[in-house]
Amino acid sequence: MSRPRVAFIGTGGTISSLGKGPLDTVDYGSTGNMMDAEGILARFPEVQLVADVFPVPFSAVPSPNIHFPEWKALVLLCDKVVAENPGLAGIVIGHGTASLEETAYALHLAAKVPVPIVVTGSQRPASALSTDAGLNLVNAVRVAADPGARGLGVMVLLNDEIQCAREVTKTSTGRMQTFRSPDFGVLGQADGDRVVWYRRPLRLGAPETVFDIRPLDSLPRVDISYAYAGADGTAVRAFLAAGAKGIVSAGFAPGFCGPGDLEPLKQAVKDGVIVIQCSRAGSGRVFPSTKLKEYGFLTADNLNPQKARILLAMALTVTQDPAEVARIFATY
Repeated sequence: MSRPRVAFIGTGGTISSLGKGPLDTVDYGSTGNMMDAEGILARFPEVQLVADVFPVPFSAVPSPNIHFPEWKALVLLCDKVVAENPGLAGIVIGHGTASLEETAYALHLAAKVPVPIVVTGSQRPASALSTDAGLNLVNAVRVAADPGARGLGVMVLLNDEIQCAREVTKTSTGRMQTFRSPDFGVLGQADGDRVVWYRRPLRLGAPETVFDIRPLDSLPRVDISYAYAGADGTAVRAFLAAGAKGIVSAGFAPGFCGPGDLEPLKQAVKDGVIVIQCSRAGSGRVFPSTKLKEYGFLTADNLNPQKARILLAMALTVTQDPAEVARIFATY
């Protein structure tokens, strides 16, 4: 019986990094030494025990440098890989953990391929003692090749846990259990004996989305205004002056901006800018209160600010109608 065939795209990050030695788990980025996809597979040959995995070239960059140009390139590359490899079981993307959740969610909204995409990374560099890079890569391949992954869109795999791209967020700077889905928990787990599944997300995701970034040169500008005691609206006014088409208000829980930000945000709505109210708390829905409706603010459901920003930017590529944007936030 033939093994499943899985493509591996390496984009850099800790999973690809080689530090100064086996105890360098903090300052490894200073070496600038990151392996490409072929090098990562060669360093962890055990991955070939679970599938026929082949490397796909891509730029190796620190994940804070990854945004729309790389998202679009990855969408197009996934198209190409699937077209050139009939019968492909799935795609794994190696990524730095700093912005991993944002790339995963962008792909969850924009990827058009029918196979599972699993994004993985590591908290310790590939050269470190007890690195998690190898096992995360092996388990990501196992998940991508598993029939149960079909139809789940883009997933994130670290620390043996399978998370939905929409829901997962990084919660710790250095601990292994950093990626969590606060409201709903894991989709499943990649255990030593088999991949087990426990739930399926109901919100729409790849490839069944209305968003197509392939012909775009950029996304509409959307900024995040973070609530804090004493905020006076300076950030909001700066975003509007810079040409923001949307603003995400990362407000106090359960979901309201500070008094200093309120007037410029209300003026933004009058000027045709979409304002999405979310919470800086990290979990829980923002409720469509009477006041928010009066202000013309839309709600982010339970998306965190960085995810709400991506969805709003995607939404603005297909509509500027606030009612339709609200429907999109209730659907994706």
